[in-house]
Amino acid sequence: MKLRAGRLRRTLLAALVAGAVVVPVSAAARPQVPAPAPADIPPLTAATLDTAYDANRANAAEAAGMAERYGDQDRAARLRAMAGQERNFLSFDGRGAGRTAEVLGDLAAAERVAVLVPGSDTGIDTYGRFRAGAVALHERLGPRTAVVAWLGYETPGTVSPAVLTTDRAEEAAPELRAFVGELNDVNPGARLSLLCHSYGSVVCGRAAAQGAQGPQGLDVADIALYGSPGVGVDRAADLKSRTHARIWAGRGAGDWISDVPHSSVGLFGTTVGFGTDPVSPGFGARVFPAGDGGHSDYLKPGSVALDSLARIVRGQRPEGASHA
Repeated sequence: MKLRAGRLRRTLLAALVAGAVVVPVSAAARPQVPAPAPADIPPLTAATLDTAYDANRANAAEAAGMAERYGDQDRAARLRAMAGQERNFLSFDGRGAGRTAEVLGDLAAAERVAVLVPGSDTGIDTYGRFRAGAVALHERLGPRTAVVAWLGYETPGTVSPAVLTTDRAEEAAPELRAFVGELNDVNPGARLSLLCHSYGSVVCGRAAAQGAQGPQGLDVADIALYGSPGVGVDRAADLKSRTHARIWAGRGAGDWISDVPHSSVGLFGTTVGFGTDPVSPGFGARVFPAGDGGHSDYLKPGSVALDSLARIVRGQRPEGASHA
């Protein structure tokens, strides 16, 4: 029976790869909307935050003008909104799919800081849904908190070969570790948590597994994985040996990710899949209640998952959570 299950997992993974390979990658053929290079800003500290915010708003406005002249009115409108005076970006790059790090709240004065790491198909053209989750979390957390929506890597397409391997996560992990270090420089007294959705949990897993403890490692209090296909390691202990963070995992009852094979195999010269299911007892994470929602519902206002994640950020134990 165990051998048959293993063969089934390999068959399903092979089918996923084959399906992804034969689907035309339309984004690759789409012309790139022109945008300026990122603004030149000084190293991030509490004293340079306003300088960074001003420079990145100006960069977004310039990108909006370039997109409008190019003829992409939809992207121009999104970029104009991002250039609004009320928007605060630690980094901004409007080229390609786009990379950003937006702050909600007073980062320098916050006692609790949550960093959201998104999954597949997240970029400037879909940024609104990612930001909506950050807004909902910040409202749930209340005063003296900050939320950072970190779109600091090129997310894979939901239907693409890249979404089935750790390649994009391997590239993103050093960027995430460096960004966490910058946040700790801006506000060394804040309690910092990583909240990692879907493929973003693979990024967080690689960032934790690759980094050593101390200044060069991943210095966060909590890592929460939700809607996760796996993180590239088989046990939470493999992450905790490289970070002091508490490892949490949750999955909504209506999340389709539960049907994805939680395994990893070598196929076509690469490793496909992400290993053990993070909510399984064998992984060893602290499992938090995530309600009945689907794959995109974890940060929905009023949801069980949002309440659980807010409690984790505040350093509390979610009601009904299991111990590792």
